[in-house]
Amino acid sequence: MNGTMMDRHPEDREIVFLTGTYQLLPEVEILREASAVELDLGCGAGSFTVALARRFPERRILAADVMVGRLRKLARRRRREGVENLTLYRTEARHLVGLALPDGSLDRIHLLCPDPWPKGRHRGHRLLTSDFTAQLHRVLKPDGVFHFSSDDDAYYDAVARVLPASGLFAVCAADPLLADLKSDFERRWNEQGKTVRHLYCRRLPLPPHTIGH
Repeated sequence: MNGTMMDRHPEDREIVFLTGTYQLLPEVEILREASAVELDLGCGAGSFTVALARRFPERRILAADVMVGRLRKLARRRRREGVENLTLYRTEARHLVGLALPDGSLDRIHLLCPDPWPKGRHRGHRLLTSDFTAQLHRVLKPDGVFHFSSDDDAYYDAVARVLPASGLFAVCAADPLLADLKSDFERRWNEQGKTVRHLYCRRLPLPPHTIGH
């Protein structure tokens, strides 16, 4: 297994630690003869991730989070429920998408209820910058889909405006097979009476004038 392994907890043997490494994940590890590959970016404790893996057993599901405690819970749940098509990564989102993943390796990326960082001085922490958007485009396959959700209306509206304006993505229809699958964060917000909005965007080909530059 790639990455630096930490053996303080039994579950750590089931997690690929990419923190502090600069390796490119080999495609054979990611694909593993799956019909499709999906990434849950910031998976938390994994309610959505496990449900996704169970709904699509023929697909390889990648779960990534920077919080190792969440991943340990997910590793225990995966083992307890016998979910075989799930690979766990401890890594920061920008590192995974910007450096570790090969070009055109994913069919779908889920970024569900990320921290909106609403204060002006913290907005640089938001993931959906122009550079990160370009990296999402890079790692998705042709016609791959980026699935975003947020309970923060200002953040959602900004993403819904910026992604199509980039010329790299176009808004597309929601997948009805995901309608009843919720992340831990969405369940929490729903319990507080908050609405979570979902956005699906399909990857577009690069404009001709950008190829080769």
